[in-house]
Amino acid sequence: MSSSGKKVDEETPWFINAFGGKMDETYIKYMSEEWGFEKRGDVPLFEKLCLEGAQSGLSWHTILKKRENYRQSFHGFDIDKCAAMTETHVSKLMQDTGIVRHRGKIESVINNAKCIKALYEEENVDEGTHGKFDALIWNF
Repeated sequence: MSSSGKKVDEETPWFINAFGGKMDETYIKYMSEEWGFEKRGDVPLFEKLCLEGAQSGLSWHTILKKRENYRQSFHGFDIDKCAAMTETHVSKLMQDTGIVRHRGKIESVINNAKCIKALYEEENVDEGTHGKFDALIWNF
């Protein structure tokens, strides 16, 4: 029994029981394979940073459903390509129903990419095993 008095299936992952069994496959896959697991590499870390920003004020499930669209819209979260995006890109993305159309959230991806590139120079970061951004993050 859970603290709420509901019967808990011991074979079912805790997160499914916690959400009353109401999870789609996207969320189950994320919780099973990503949540709480170490992220390594520039692209996975930059994607996580950007999607967490997009999630602000929304549910994580909303962002997960749009993740593939984000990957397409932001060049697979390639830091150099995102840093090179312009106002023209922002205007186009403001019309993209596949992502959250909030100017500040869209611009934050571009700004974060520019800031990361500036940190590379400021901190004189080596490539490392998993990339420069990875080296910066995991250095703390």
